[in-house]
Amino acid sequence: MADPSTYRPAPGSIPTSPGVYRFRDGQGRVVYVGKAKNLRARLTSYFQDLGGLHPRTQTMVTTAASVEWTVVGTEVEALQLEYSWIKEFDPRFNVKYRDDKSYPWLAVTLNEEFPRVMVGRGAKRKGVRYFGPYSHAWAIRETVDLLLRVFPMRSCSNGVFKRSAQIGRPCLLGYIGKCAAPCVGRVSAEEHRAIVEDFCDFMGGQTSAFVKRVEKEMYAASAEQDYERAARLRDDLGALNRALEKQAVVLGDGTDADVIAVSEDPLEVAVQIFIVRGGRVRGQRGWVADKVDDADTAGLMHGFLQQLYADEAADGIPREVLVPALPDDQEALELWLTDKRGAKVSIRVPQRGDKKALQETVARNALQALGLHKTKRASDLTTRNRALEEIQIALELPTAPLRIECFDISNLQGTEVVGSMVVFEDGLARKSEYRRFVVRGVDGQNDVASMHEVVTRRFRRLLDERAEMPDLDGLHQRATGDIDAEGPMLVDPDTGRPRKFAYAPGLLVVDGGPPQVAAAQRALDELGIDDVPVCGLAKRLEEVWVPGQEDPVILPRTSEGLYLLQRIRDEAHRFAITHHRSRRSKSMVESLLDDVPGLGEVRRKSLLRQFGSLKKLRAATVDEIAAVPGIGPRTADAIVVALAEQGPRSGRTVSVNTATGELEES
Repeated sequence: MADPSTYRPAPGSIPTSPGVYRFRDGQGRVVYVGKAKNLRARLTSYFQDLGGLHPRTQTMVTTAASVEWTVVGTEVEALQLEYSWIKEFDPRFNVKYRDDKSYPWLAVTLNEEFPRVMVGRGAKRKGVRYFGPYSHAWAIRETVDLLLRVFPMRSCSNGVFKRSAQIGRPCLLGYIGKCAAPCVGRVSAEEHRAIVEDFCDFMGGQTSAFVKRVEKEMYAASAEQDYERAARLRDDLGALNRALEKQAVVLGDGTDADVIAVSEDPLEVAVQIFIVRGGRVRGQRGWVADKVDDADTAGLMHGFLQQLYADEAADGIPREVLVPALPDDQEALELWLTDKRGAKVSIRVPQRGDKKALQETVARNALQALGLHKTKRASDLTTRNRALEEIQIALELPTAPLRIECFDISNLQGTEVVGSMVVFEDGLARKSEYRRFVVRGVDGQNDVASMHEVVTRRFRRLLDERAEMPDLDGLHQRATGDIDAEGPMLVDPDTGRPRKFAYAPGLLVVDGGPPQVAAAQRALDELGIDDVPVCGLAKRLEEVWVPGQEDPVILPRTSEGLYLLQRIRDEAHRFAITHHRSRRSKSMVESLLDDVPGLGEVRRKSLLRQFGSLKKLRAATVDEIAAVPGIGPRTADAIVVALAEQGPRSGRTVSVNTATGELEES
């Protein structure tokens, strides 16, 4: 624990300009990022008597070992740089709002020649127009089903679209009038895009114009005694009205606004937002975050609005943002949002009327979301802690293994041998830390030798990363004067990013029994590493093997510790199998196509991306192969001939053992 006075900047050295500052710990990791209108006034407040600081701020300044800053021209620039650094360094003492990725979106793929409407979840992609998110996927699908009779745009997958185009016959939606069938040329790309734009305008809130237009066309058709068309337009009008009924009118003046409310306790904060367009609730979304500093509601709004709108497109930013408390940098945020939207944006607190009542409804949703989150998290934390404690007791470890790494080997009769490393931290998968290995130093099928090579390479990298630790004197002298650094440098001091293999696990798990465990332990011994415990989990009886012991450790079948080890082992196996299949498919396709004239590496990769496997490539027709970019009819004929001449590989077949997931060849 550092004394803040040891790294306090010299009096008068901090500028009074706007800027962004970073606190780093003794190993160079960025632990907090903040911005200030006056850097000197803000930073000085951190170095007062510790007793006068909030407990969370005390923890931050005693964890840090240095502070540095960057001067910018305006508050808006400081706002942008602050968010950029928070996103890059992921500081532990900044509030991180965890978005609920389960909310479904309605998406329109405007980046395609023939845009498609679909329901999806997860992060947004460029070139796609999003509406929502919504509470229930079924409600969106019902709405889209109603609207497709009025806006008959494409809703099928790429596979269905291509197949219909090849056979010259549309799918069922084209026959029942819920798709304009651009796949068979009933409408041009321009005509189809016009339908898509009308659909987007309707979903974006411009509803009254479409309703009036359909009514006008219906009456005109009736006056002309075209009763069949009038009846169809009447049904279209009913579909539009039923779709509008699903979206409750909450603001009668047709307001476009995001209504935000929070519910908080001393440890966590839940944020809910209602997305209102044209006076109707178009979507709902929620976040939960740990409170890691002493920010009040206004301070929480600053960080939340940054995260909410930083990556948002112009059409996703409303004219009005209604918040429970105005952030201190309200003017800077308004300028930033106005610049992103291209039109004025105001941030305000509703005082009375419908907007105040709506925000109270959002606040009730936030309160319920926080209660539900706490119930789930308590259960999850309790279970994970119990699992780690059971593993610690069973394996007689000095501490609970907060970081567990698991290794597995996959091959097909000694070919394309690969290894996998998966990482679990605090009982949860850390996929950004996963690693793949291609085993090149072992001939044939030798899982034990392969395990020895993979573990050796991983922990040699650990030693190399620690050996490359730079001198920290320059880093600390910049802002603190002189601080001695001890221990390994786990992150790059300039970027604050962790080194890839710099963290040692609290437990090393291998997929296998005593031979694999002995190989992993021997690899560690040869490298001189004696502080990483090793165990193996055998598939047959789910026995836990420890180096040097004749008998396995038996965990009860109902043990949370055994369940966690099984999940980690199965994840390592899945990751290894996926890598192996990818390499095997690629090598088989490329080897069979080596002798095809005019087929180079780029075209072979295009074929692999299009068909994914040799089996699918064999089943493809000449026309399907010729449709791949860069492959013409003549080359497609040569590929089909080459595959036919070589036939199946020596009459052997490849299958998957459903009990173990292993690839088997016969």
